[in-house]
Amino acid sequence: MEADYWPRRKVTCSALAALTLLSATCSSAAAGEDWADRTPLSLVAAARAASTHVAVADPGSTLAEGWQHGAFIEIFVRGYKDSDGDGIGDLQGLVQSLDYLRDLGIRGIWLMPVTRSQDHDHGYSVSGYRDIEPAYGSLADFDELLRQAHARGIGVIVDYVINHSAAANPIFLAASESAENPFRNWYVWRDVAPVGWKVMGKDPWVGTGNGAFLAQFSPSMPDFNMLDPAVVTFHKDNLRFWLNLGVDGFRFDAVPHLVENGPDAWYDQPADYTLMGEFRAVVDGYSRRYVVCEATSNAIGYAAPDVCGGAFALDRGKDIVNAARGEQTAIHAVADYFKAAPARMATMISNHDLFAGERLWDQVHGNLAQYRLAAATYLLEPGTPFIYYGEEIGMSAAAGLSGDAKLRTPMSWTAEPGNGGFTDARPYRALASNVVQRNVQSQRSDRHSLLAYYQSLLALRNRYPSLARGSYQAPFVKGQVLGYWREVEDESTLVLINYGTRPATVSVQGPAQPGRYQRVFPDASGPDLAFGSAGKLQVLVPAQSLLVFAAASKR
Repeated sequence: MEADYWPRRKVTCSALAALTLLSATCSSAAAGEDWADRTPLSLVAAARAASTHVAVADPGSTLAEGWQHGAFIEIFVRGYKDSDGDGIGDLQGLVQSLDYLRDLGIRGIWLMPVTRSQDHDHGYSVSGYRDIEPAYGSLADFDELLRQAHARGIGVIVDYVINHSAAANPIFLAASESAENPFRNWYVWRDVAPVGWKVMGKDPWVGTGNGAFLAQFSPSMPDFNMLDPAVVTFHKDNLRFWLNLGVDGFRFDAVPHLVENGPDAWYDQPADYTLMGEFRAVVDGYSRRYVVCEATSNAIGYAAPDVCGGAFALDRGKDIVNAARGEQTAIHAVADYFKAAPARMATMISNHDLFAGERLWDQVHGNLAQYRLAAATYLLEPGTPFIYYGEEIGMSAAAGLSGDAKLRTPMSWTAEPGNGGFTDARPYRALASNVVQRNVQSQRSDRHSLLAYYQSLLALRNRYPSLARGSYQAPFVKGQVLGYWREVEDESTLVLINYGTRPATVSVQGPAQPGRYQRVFPDASGPDLAFGSAGKLQVLVPAQSLLVFAAASKR
């Protein structure tokens, strides 16, 4: 029956227009995916080719044990560095920037999607799960990035879009062809669009000439049917494809959206945790890999070792910024968070999504003292910190843009107002509004710059294991001063942050291991702290400042 059926009909751009996907799907031809006038048989063949089995072939890891406890940087390849003069960032541009990241103190890179996409921009509408977005380069370029990053001790994790694909993905094109298509059940379809659904304030169902499909985020991003075992197998094969290439792990996108059980049960379902545990198990079959999930609900639950193993603490950013402003309630919230939350949490101040926060420069309105306090807060507490590219130089959003686009602008490498040193051509998008004042070139030789401050903090974290992976002991808040100890094995460090605009003297309880502690930040010129077996010491903390002390024998 299949042989008789498939050659009889064709899918054209006009047919796809009935899916309300005309402009998005037909534009995929620009990426070398011309699906116009394909027969259903060829669509099925393309879908099968995109979902072949991949066996485990672990290439091993050259990264140091515990590399994932260092600071990561989130990079939008399109916006980082253009190497070929087309105005769009690419993988080779990132390769050329690896020395900068190493010198900054970065231990891991999170790449926003680099797979072939329908939108050719943010990348979360994946049209090819095992290929590179053409504007970024090739799989050979990606292999070179991995090799060069690993040579510098830097791991690379990639964004994996698991809830949905692009409407231009060959598997969805096959599924949308008819209700009898063998890939139909890979997506969530109904004969008629259900009524009464509201997902993030809108109806998620998209009607077509032969049924309706679920698309929680956009009509161009149809949801996979994660209750179909074949779909789960497909994703596991995709993960192995990238792991076999040598990637060091994944950031999983939108994990509470995987399973939809009805109009009132489409979010954060029990099956979401089970599925993520299965996908995490695939990654655990490879050495020294790391997983972090975007869990906008119950992040601590998703961070469990048998689920994702790590999750973003997306709700902490506002507390960190408000603490930097000196708000008392926020300072207490910052102090209390890791009393209960596991160190597996990943922390940040902002990222590519506006809901996670504006760029830090805009959140603090250019107040450098508050900016430094916010950075110190999340870079020295437990958790794996994720810096958003450009944060280390105080990059702002782009003027004249709105929504997420204003956060995903070209990196400010120089003060050149036309291209910011990002490209020799016209950039694909407007530059940061403060590119002339805040860029890498102008800060590299300034030891008092924001860039130098980030380098110092990351050097401290990389030097002292207690700051990278130690326990969180005896946190306290005295007025507007936050203090705590970080301890691992026989090493202890004391962190004191004064968010207030006046100096403050605080009484500090000694550590589990008494002894002499030398100030190691901002420099070693201050007096040592000599803790006895049961004593407290009075410590003067300057206004809006960070002090860090380490055992003299460990300095």
